[in-house]
Amino acid sequence: MDRKVYLDNAATTYVSSEVMNEMIPCFASIYGNPNSIHSFGREAEGMVDRARDRISKAINARSSEIYFTSGGTEANNWAIKGLARANASKGKHIIVSKIEHDSVLASCKELEKEGFEVTYLNVNAEGLVNMVELLHYIRKDTILVSVMAVNNEIGTVQNIKALASIAHDSGALFHTDAVQAIGHINLDVQEMGIDALTLSAHKIHGPMGVGALYVKSGIAIEPIIVGGTQERGKRSGTLNVPAIVGFGRAVEIAVRDIVPNNQKIKSVRDYFLRKVMEKIEYVKFNGHPFQKVNNIVNLSFDMVEGEAILVMLDMEGIAVSTGSACASGSVEPSHVIKAIASEDDARGAIRFSFSTATTKADVDYVVDTLAKVVEKLRNISAVTKTGRAK
Repeated sequence: MDRKVYLDNAATTYVSSEVMNEMIPCFASIYGNPNSIHSFGREAEGMVDRARDRISKAINARSSEIYFTSGGTEANNWAIKGLARANASKGKHIIVSKIEHDSVLASCKELEKEGFEVTYLNVNAEGLVNMVELLHYIRKDTILVSVMAVNNEIGTVQNIKALASIAHDSGALFHTDAVQAIGHINLDVQEMGIDALTLSAHKIHGPMGVGALYVKSGIAIEPIIVGGTQERGKRSGTLNVPAIVGFGRAVEIAVRDIVPNNQKIKSVRDYFLRKVMEKIEYVKFNGHPFQKVNNIVNLSFDMVEGEAILVMLDMEGIAVSTGSACASGSVEPSHVIKAIASEDDARGAIRFSFSTATTKADVDYVVDTLAKVVEKLRNISAVTKTGRAK
């Protein structure tokens, strides 16, 4: 390969040098167990507390409301199962959208086996939850509503404050998966009325394997990982101090630089869309055209399979995705695109996700290559359909 371009930043990002530099001491000089009471442990605990403070400040929460996890998937599992089980005496009805991350949907399926009832809300063609539908389905025994702040495949931004208000008016708790939101939109758990919120480090140039769950003070939640007293008895297991420290720094930087980063990414994203529309026919944009984050673009290419595009782009050094990284081993088309469009659109969908490191020169190379790949695949498809090849 003469060139490599990474456009899969919604799956994961590189660890920034600022984050890495803050993590390095935790591997060699500040290596105590933060639950140990000696000086080595207290020093590590101080680093963890600083990260907790940074994250709480970023979302306008209290430090005591932040619990560290192994990532967004664990945090979503804990939010859905832990809140449902802890509040089951009030009711067993849960509402989520059909385009949630698999960690939320799979957790709901497990709860259904335990006797909980789950309503899966439709979304419109732009990926927005229908608030009228939420009002229709919410009940007195509804204990939890969960809708992700920013969809990981199409980038649509939900009306979180309004959705949370509807949940609270019926006495239900409101959780949001904000893994793709932090650093791209402003998050304020108090102003938005959020009771629980999921975060992850590796989407914002932090390390993999660490996340957090915000739980509003006074709200009951059952642990799902037991066997220790860590995280105030709510989540057992020795804390990953280096990753937590990096997480805290990554969140701080993402919030600090949110305006210039968004401006830079939007400029490259808009340039990408213009070039695609100029060079390739029969392309459909998936998601909301305006109410969306700048770093995610999802396009469906008519008459071709997304997986084939992905493989051929990879051969040219270009990394993209056909959907969530957590579902990349599946041959089924994206459940998100199927919820807003046809199955053919879902099969031809590609997610391009940008970072501040993406340049217009990168875009030129990607679009030129993409145009050739799509043309080649369409020619093969046309030949096959007319019977000239099998």
